[in-house]
Amino acid sequence: MNSFGNDGTQTVRKHLVLHGDVQGVGLRYRAYYAAQRARVTGYVRNLYDGTVEMEAEGRAADIDEMLRMIREGRFVDITDIEVKPIPTEGSRSFEIR
Repeated sequence: MNSFGNDGTQTVRKHLVLHGDVQGVGLRYRAYYAAQRARVTGYVRNLYDGTVEMEAEGRAADIDEMLRMIREGRFVDITDIEVKPIPTEGSRSFEIR
């Protein structure tokens, strides 16, 4: 991926916190497979307060596609997503933590 492209190929990294019915419903595994399909790297993990934290790196459109695939999942009910842009890390995979 081109980190400096101005044609929509610019790599971005986002820190996301997902709220709602997001733990115990397979969201982390769904995120893993969606990230593979969308060519997004980073990680996903459950937090103690019942939310799910994710860092996603890739093209903005690919991250949006990954989130769309996650939202379409059965039993997952995301009521809010906090999104904060963060510096890219050049990660090469997506992992469940």
